[in-house]
Amino acid sequence: MKRITLKKHHKWIGLCFAFFMLMFCLSGIILNHRPFFAACEVSREWLPSDYHFKQWNGGLLKGSLPRLSEDCTKEVLLYGNSGIWSTSDGGQHFHDFNTGLPAGADFKNIKALVQASDSSLWAVSQFGLYRYDAPVQAWVDAELPLKDEDKISDLIFKGDTLLVVGRSYVYTSIAPYIHFDTVELLPPVGYDGKVSLFRTIWSVHNGEIFGALGKLLMDGVAIILIILSVTGVLYWFLPHYIRRRKRLGKTTTSSVAGLKHTLSWHDNIGRYTFGILLFVSFTGWCLRPPVLIALVAADVPAIPGTVMDSENPWRDQLRMLRFDEAANDWLLSTSKGLYSLSSLEATPVKIKQAPPVSVMGLNVWQKDEAGNWLMGSFSGMFRWNRKAGISTDYFTGEVTEAVAGPPFGKFAVSGYTTDLSQEPLVVEYHQGTLGIKMPETLTYLPMSLWNLALEVQTGRIYTILGTGTLIFIFFAGIAAMWCLYTGYMIRRKKDKK
Repeated sequence: MKRITLKKHHKWIGLCFAFFMLMFCLSGIILNHRPFFAACEVSREWLPSDYHFKQWNGGLLKGSLPRLSEDCTKEVLLYGNSGIWSTSDGGQHFHDFNTGLPAGADFKNIKALVQASDSSLWAVSQFGLYRYDAPVQAWVDAELPLKDEDKISDLIFKGDTLLVVGRSYVYTSIAPYIHFDTVELLPPVGYDGKVSLFRTIWSVHNGEIFGALGKLLMDGVAIILIILSVTGVLYWFLPHYIRRRKRLGKTTTSSVAGLKHTLSWHDNIGRYTFGILLFVSFTGWCLRPPVLIALVAADVPAIPGTVMDSENPWRDQLRMLRFDEAANDWLLSTSKGLYSLSSLEATPVKIKQAPPVSVMGLNVWQKDEAGNWLMGSFSGMFRWNRKAGISTDYFTGEVTEAVAGPPFGKFAVSGYTTDLSQEPLVVEYHQGTLGIKMPETLTYLPMSLWNLALEVQTGRIYTILGTGTLIFIFFAGIAAMWCLYTGYMIRRKKDKK
């Protein structure tokens, strides 16, 4: 390809893509330092309408819990990704039930809410376990000792034993629930030590694979891309500015010097960091459809000496835990499927005849009146007769195959409740539910800055593209890599000349 053509490609792709690259870089830095930004949040009023809460959609309502309040009034607590809300009149009015929870939307993403046999209330977010202190009417931190920066995904009681499910470990405690034991589950039958290819590429892309040092390295890469984007735009803008000043008879000495420095920075930084920039762009390109689809089901050996090479076979894979009274065993939902355990010290055995579950995990998992398991995820809602080994679609009654579900199905289930109407209410992620009226005051509840950064990083924030957001990263990644390549080839051809 001729040098003049390479220059045109580099110039116009770079100018058109500079804004998006800046957004990728800034959001990536935020994603890499979640604890630092945990208390930061953004009102949904400033976000596209798709991010406004309507009819309990968007994960606002995940589940509910009926109970008697301190004044013996029957009330229902609703919980989801923006906190806990109470109603004592069947859903006509709701009251904030978040007093005592840490400030920041990131801490109010409630994964589970349960009541112990002594009537005490317990809740978990991704980062903490909380107990409701009735005398002061506020939540207090139960000080769960998380191991290896583990995140929490579920909470249940079995008898008087409290079990908190982390992404890597299970934490157990008995009354008065002060001391916790950490349980590392045994490897499943057929365990080969391999890890998810998708997770590996994700960890390489954000630097997590090499720990804190790797994240700082990727922060440096993001800063380099920011400098290249800014200097690239300036190099296009300054000649127009210089010519305009000349026409007005004004001095241009400083502007010309600035133009030379801008080109020097853009040229030298881009030339000597080309390899790592291209690599980071490629790994980011792999993390969204359609490339993502090819990676999800693949496993590879863990890279020695990295965080992926963990002694814990369940690192970042655990999702939910239930005890099946009928079969007298534990059911474990993981990112690699459903498993059965006779006890938490036993070897997990994978269950092949199970309902389809989205790769994003279960949102609903409980038994119905007939004793069947209700299992809802973004792949849909299913009834699972475990004894017969049959799964049926919750809405159509059709028998379903035991296959891994897509990230999003026709009916993306985000919540379920039987406590506010005569009929069970299934909550759809986008449409919510018409069975309960949502207070308008909840419409603009804040989104955590970290979650907003994730929306930017995945391209979902650009809702104007409609369904095109699914493939935005595919084309953005190609544009980024081609822009880097053409810039490198321009300098290479010039050097040869």
